[in-house]
Amino acid sequence: MSDIIQQFREVPTTCISDAMQGLNNLDSCIKPLKDEYKIAGRALTVKMPIGDNLCVLKAIREARPGDILVIDAKGDTYRAIAGDFVVEMAQALGIQGIVVDGAIRDIMGIKNLNFPVFCKGTTVAASNKAGVGEINVPISCGGTSIHPNDLIVGDADGVVVIPQAVEQDILDKSVAKMESDQKRENNVLKDKERIIQYLDNMLQGR
Repeated sequence: MSDIIQQFREVPTTCISDAMQGLNNLDSCIKPLKDEYKIAGRALTVKMPIGDNLCVLKAIREARPGDILVIDAKGDTYRAIAGDFVVEMAQALGIQGIVVDGAIRDIMGIKNLNFPVFCKGTTVAASNKAGVGEINVPISCGGTSIHPNDLIVGDADGVVVIPQAVEQDILDKSVAKMESDQKRENNVLKDKERIIQYLDNMLQGR
C-alpha cells in the first residue's frame, strides 16, 4: 500500500468530504455491510448493464492486489452484481473491497468473509452473463464521476472519491481539517462554560 493511500486510510471520510466541499461523495444510500469496514485504495472501475455481471468477473481477473472494484450498476437493486462465491474469489485474489451502486446477495456469507462491501442493499435475484460491459473506463457511481485509479476512501459514514490530479492537495486539507476538529473538541468540551461560549459565538456568526 502506497504512503498516500495509507495516510488517507487514517482520515475520516467526513474530513475528506469537507476538504472537497462535499462534491465527491457517493450517494448516501451506499453503505458498508459492517460499520467497522474501512477502505482506501485505487479504483478499478466497472460499467455494467443492469442484470449482467460478466464484466465484474473480468474485473476481478484483471485487478491488482489492493484495488477497489467500483461498479456502476445503474442503481439497480433487483439483481445482484455478485454473491458470496464471487466476492470470496475477489478476496482471495487480494482485492481490497467492492463499492457498488447496486445490490449484492448472500449477505450472511459475505459478512462471514469479513470483506468490505459497500452497496445500496441486498436482493435474492442473480445476474445473467450476456457479456456486455466495460472495465477501466470513466463511470458514474452513486451520482459521482470516477476515473480509473482515482482514490476511493470508505468508512461507516460513506464513500468519497479523490481525483488523482488533486490527491495530495486534498490529503493536506483533510489532515488539517481532522487536526482542527480534534483541537476544537479538546478546547470546547472541557466544561459547560466553554460549550456555551462556543455556541454563542456560532449563533452570532463569529
